[in-house]
Amino acid sequence: MNKIEHAFSAQKAFIPFIAGGDPDMETTEKLLHALFKAGADMIEIGIPFSDPIAEGPVIQQADNRALMAGCNVGKLFELVCRVRADIPVPLLFMTYYNPVFVYGVSKFAERCAACGLSGIVVPDLPFEEREELLTPCVSHGIELISLIAPTSHERATEIAKNSRGFLYCVSSLGVTGERREIDDSASRMIACVKRVADIPCAVGFGISTPEQARDTAGFADGVIVGSAIVRIIAENGRSCVEPVYQFAKKIKQAISI
Repeated sequence: MNKIEHAFSAQKAFIPFIAGGDPDMETTEKLLHALFKAGADMIEIGIPFSDPIAEGPVIQQADNRALMAGCNVGKLFELVCRVRADIPVPLLFMTYYNPVFVYGVSKFAERCAACGLSGIVVPDLPFEEREELLTPCVSHGIELISLIAPTSHERATEIAKNSRGFLYCVSSLGVTGERREIDDSASRMIACVKRVADIPCAVGFGISTPEQARDTAGFADGVIVGSAIVRIIAENGRSCVEPVYQFAKKIKQAISI
């Protein structure tokens, strides 16, 4: 059992997301430690990108702040190398394909492994075109996490049968962002997946309150919370670590009931 599988083995998994380098690298490092302390079972670190097509305004603005502060792929690799020994839960990169391609696909996978990353999420890489990245990921023991959305329909079962690590289930149509309600699209997707594959399913896009996290954990194996955390970071700047810790702790408690 690898680290990602282990994260889902005994409990509902809490997977927070932060934009790497927002508001700066020092604060990002503190946030990673705070999220682990708050009970995160896995942490997703966004590589800032100038054209994040799947992101809503909250994460778009975070990416812009991080880029303006000088964050880049190399610095995030160095950060992961520094914290890896003290944060034993799986660390994931969420990135668009362009930064991977520019860095060098094989070199990127090799560096992920060397730094102790467990997986990567690439939302703009179609499942049918993933082979160029999947091959070096498999060679280096990195899980390339697949996504399904309400529009995946019959593709969802095929993706599920050929995925590893966990399946990232997009809760609703549109970009990332906080939502007042989470509809039943995600639960229907997961029911469809579970009929054909024994793979953990984590739901993201829109979960922003402990109550939503608790409800989602009722049918999913894990919950991914991003925009709500990034908004707290935006509102508090370098003083965001404690507010993020307190919020993350509430999410973890909500899904552990």
